[in-house]
Amino acid sequence: MKTIAIIPAGGEGKRFNKSLPKQFHQIHGKEILIHSLEVFQKCSLIDEIVVSTRKNFIKFVDDLARKYCIDKLKKTVEGGKERQDSVYNAVKSIKAQDEDLVVIHDAVRPLLTEKLLIKTIKTAEKFDNVTVCLKARDTLVKGKEFVNSYIERDNIFYVQTPQVFRYKILKEAMEQARKENFYGTDESMLVVRAGHKVKLLDGSSLNIKITLSEDINLLNRMLK
Repeated sequence: MKTIAIIPAGGEGKRFNKSLPKQFHQIHGKEILIHSLEVFQKCSLIDEIVVSTRKNFIKFVDDLARKYCIDKLKKTVEGGKERQDSVYNAVKSIKAQDEDLVVIHDAVRPLLTEKLLIKTIKTAEKFDNVTVCLKARDTLVKGKEFVNSYIERDNIFYVQTPQVFRYKILKEAMEQARKENFYGTDESMLVVRAGHKVKLLDGSSLNIKITLSEDINLLNRMLK
């Protein structure tokens, strides 16, 4: 059995307010994507990496991989219109057995620890499918300009990545969604929709996703 990591890095970063997509923004002289890839490069449980990105950045990603010795990166594929399309293109590109594991991780979550990555993979070996998440701790409300109602938070979680799935389950779930023109917010939604269970695994509040330009300031401080 092998474990393949897919890193979708095709976002345009429209909310980031930068000319360059956020995954290619530098922190301490190194691209955010590279900070993320290095975790997978160092992890002994990862056999290969596939990155999906916009067509005009494929060579750039390959050049970065050579510069930083990310030799587990076996291919960089063209992304799609939506994140789900980009992940699907990567899934189609790999040669895997049904029981192999596929790890999907946001390119802009550079603070993932190797310890959490290993724990996620080990959990998937037992439960087939797993997503890292954080249990909701704050008060949650519904409403627009004013509070409409309060949400019971006991069984509410904030989903993060990595997410790990058996190759056969993930591929079939994505093909079903594609056939039915369904787009989910993440891959775990597609897998659950296809009738499979996804194990919840405690994540980390430090495993932040870079979404807005002000997140860079926070990341700068955390990487010191």
